[in-house]
Amino acid sequence: MRVLVTRPEPDASEFAALCRENGLDPVLCPLMEVVFHDEKVDLAGIGALAFTSANGVRAFAQNSSERKLPVFAVGEATAEIAKENGFGEVYVAGGDVEALAALIADHHAGVSGEVLHVAGAARAGDLVAALKAQDISARRIVLYEAREAARSPQMSEGRTQADWVALFSPRTATLFAKLVKVEGIENQISEMRAVCLSEAVADAAKTLDWRSIHTAKRRNSAAMIALMKENA
Repeated sequence: MRVLVTRPEPDASEFAALCRENGLDPVLCPLMEVVFHDEKVDLAGIGALAFTSANGVRAFAQNSSERKLPVFAVGEATAEIAKENGFGEVYVAGGDVEALAALIADHHAGVSGEVLHVAGAARAGDLVAALKAQDISARRIVLYEAREAARSPQMSEGRTQADWVALFSPRTATLFAKLVKVEGIENQISEMRAVCLSEAVADAAKTLDWRSIHTAKRRNSAAMIALMKENA
């Protein structure tokens, strides 16, 4: 089965490798480029770090050598990247901002200082507001941005014939739909199935007339691949 992988690097290549290990044929079709900011990170008064994406971890690691602060990660993939980058105390939430805020609230008694949310320029949900609503002091620093592609070479060259399109965020699903219409290939979508990381992603994908839309049982790459194999 052929799979279009729409996420940006380096996650795209990692997902593609996992696809190959499971007998799937991935085609990289990145719709965004992640650009890290070069910025001094002020950690004065900070008692914990909160990451809502793996790229937030990567951006922080590029700009700071601090690894002793406790980390609250939105999901398993983000937590794994935090551990790979040298963080030892990592707590994992259920995959969205609400779950992350609840996790931080549960552990906040052990945090001596503000929570710093390391984020991208575009965000799904407002973690800082959710924490302040629970009387938890928090602030945000933006250390990266995901820039949307004006066009996709793969889609422009007609290389979109695939069994599945892997979608990892509502923003990516919306951008994919926009580019489909720009390239005039709406007729191809009726032969493809969308595999989505979450219900929010699936909702964003519904603007296209897919053969079918499927949502992973868990918010991770392994669950998305398992779903595709189950529906071969």
